[in-house]
Amino acid sequence: MDTLEIRTFFHEQTCTATYVVASQGRAAIIDSALDYDQASGRTASKAADEIISYVQQRDFTVDWILETHVHADHLTAAPYLRDALGGTVGIGNQVCAVQKTFQDVYNLHDGFMSDGSQFDHLFKDGETFELGGVNATVLHTPGHTPACVSYHIGDAVFVGDTLFMPDFGTARCDFPGGDAGTLYRSIRRILDLPPETRVFVGHDYAPGDRGYEWETTVAQERAENKHVKDGIDEAEFTAMRSTRDAELSMPGLILPAVQVNIRGGDLPPVEDNGVAYLKIPLNAL
Repeated sequence: MDTLEIRTFFHEQTCTATYVVASQGRAAIIDSALDYDQASGRTASKAADEIISYVQQRDFTVDWILETHVHADHLTAAPYLRDALGGTVGIGNQVCAVQKTFQDVYNLHDGFMSDGSQFDHLFKDGETFELGGVNATVLHTPGHTPACVSYHIGDAVFVGDTLFMPDFGTARCDFPGGDAGTLYRSIRRILDLPPETRVFVGHDYAPGDRGYEWETTVAQERAENKHVKDGIDEAEFTAMRSTRDAELSMPGLILPAVQVNIRGGDLPPVEDNGVAYLKIPLNAL
């Protein structure tokens, strides 16, 4: 089997793990983050520039810039990375459902297309591609959002917000279109992969001050995940998840992040004064 190189860039501001996955000089970047200061409304590219520097130092050719879903906790740097490194921006084809929901939330009906055309490629469930000789399969894993996908590349699977480290559990399901039962079934699909499969999560929050971690295995998740380890059935999980979600506050960046991320990472168009504006809908979520 061709060797898979995986380098993690952890964006501590949003607790986001971004992965550069490479084989034979061909690379994919998964779940990038753009720096954003909510108080000032300023964006920056320090985190993305670190990735660009690494890719250029390694002389990788970027084939893919991949999103596991429309993120609610950070702005994607996908267009910035594509401009600097090339590559095709891909996301699951159910992104259209998320776009249609938030098109109404943000009242984006003049010129905004809810057909996924802001992205270069929309993946179907089970679609395959190759990364430097390593086979990859896209798994539709909804529940956190309708559009969530996981990328099974070689002996590793990149699960986004579907599944977290065993001591943190699983993703919330109370966003529009989320569903706890659907998430449970999606997670079981991941946990049916070979037990030695490496699992790379989209976020970590270092519970118990243990330090940040982002890599586990299917076997470890099945044995230890506090929400979905073997022996926990769908009804038990759904009850737990519903109770827990009712106690959670909205992510701090959900309103700015989603309106950027449904555009494939492009900022809203500038207005006649040369400034772009984000909308903050009141009493909508």
